[in-house]
Order: sequence, then structure tokens, then C-alpha cells
Amino acid sequence: MSVPVNTAPQGARIVLATSNPGKLREFRALLADQPQLGHLDLERVVVDAASAGVGDIPETGVSFEQNSLLKARTVAQQTGLPAVADDSGLAVEVLNGAPGVFSARWAGAAASDETNRQLLLQQLTDIPAEHRAAAFVCVASLVVPGTDHDAAPAEFTAEGRLEGRLLTEERGEGGFGYDPVLQPVSETRSCAELPMAEKNAISHRGQAFAQLAPRIVEVLS
Repeated sequence: MSVPVNTAPQGARIVLATSNPGKLREFRALLADQPQLGHLDLERVVVDAASAGVGDIPETGVSFEQNSLLKARTVAQQTGLPAVADDSGLAVEVLNGAPGVFSARWAGAAASDETNRQLLLQQLTDIPAEHRAAAFVCVASLVVPGTDHDAAPAEFTAEGRLEGRLLTEERGEGGFGYDPVLQPVSETRSCAELPMAEKNAISHRGQAFAQLAPRIVEVLS
């Protein structure tokens, strides 16, 4: 969904609706590849929700798009700044798309990434390689507050997918979430073994954010 973009004032910041430092690093790295933004100090311009004074936002949606828009809208409303959010997760074929929107809390609301990964691997212990197809899915959203008091915000969404297969054990020290257990198609390394630049070039989040990048450039230019 989209309406004409409202360009933010010069010097405005953009808020990434996350408290995850890994996502913040990835997002800044993706924007750093945009030539039009090379003059910006992205560590100052791109901030996380907590730095903008926004607390945790309950993910009450039942789809990636619903959760992504919910977070971006909430941050934009509370800060008056352009907001970017994503909701992403792992969709496993033999689990009919689960963990899906519950990926971050697959082993419980307070579970760590490692605990989530280990539970998933245990659940799939007897599944052979040919049936371990899985994909990272991401829907990213950009919400830009209206320039007039009564103006509706501009909203944009984009989806990305990274197809692969689940490994039987964790590999690699990089990335976060389920990166150590997913091996992309045509790769011999897990996502956690890929350098950030390589991972961003193929990742579900990278694909989704890349589609939003021209809009984000308009906002920050």
C-alpha cells in the first residue's frame, strides 16, 4: 500500500523499530550502500526505537505484514519521525510455515535465540535433508508522518525471501536469530558463516529493505 511520500525536513532522523542491535547494524549497512546517503552520519541519523523513547511494541498480528506495519505506525505516531520496521521469521516446509511469526518466541516468550534454535533442531531430528526446506521471510514497512496535522501518513511495504534448507547443527558465529541453522540455496555455508556484505546481498531482510531504499533515500535526502 502506498500514497505519495512526504519528504522529511533536512536533518531529520529515521527510527528503526527494533531493540535488536544486529538488525540495526544490518539496516545501517544497507543504507550505507546507497550513494545518495554517503554524506550522512548513519549512526546519528538512523536510531533504534529505544533511543527514540519508544518501548517494546507487542506483536499482536497474525502475519508478517500486520506486525511490521503495527510497529512502524506505532513508532511514527509516538515520535513524529519516519519509521521503518520489519517482521521476519523462519518458515519451515514440514511445519507448514512455522515457526513463522512466532520465530522469536518459539521456545517461549523469554527464550534466547540459541534456545529457539535448539528446540527447532530437536523437533526436526528425524527429518532427512531432502525434506528440510525452509526460508527466511521478511516484510519491511516504512511509515512517514504527514506534514500537515490532518494528513495521513505515507505507508510502504515490501517482502523478501531467502530460500534454503535447515542444517542438523549450528554453524558459524555471525548473524543472529536462526542464521546458524539455515544454509541458503546454492551455498555451502550457513547464513552465520557469511560476511555481512554477502549476507545482505541475498538476505530476506536485505531484499525487503532494498525495495524500500528509494523511498528511504527520498525521506533522508
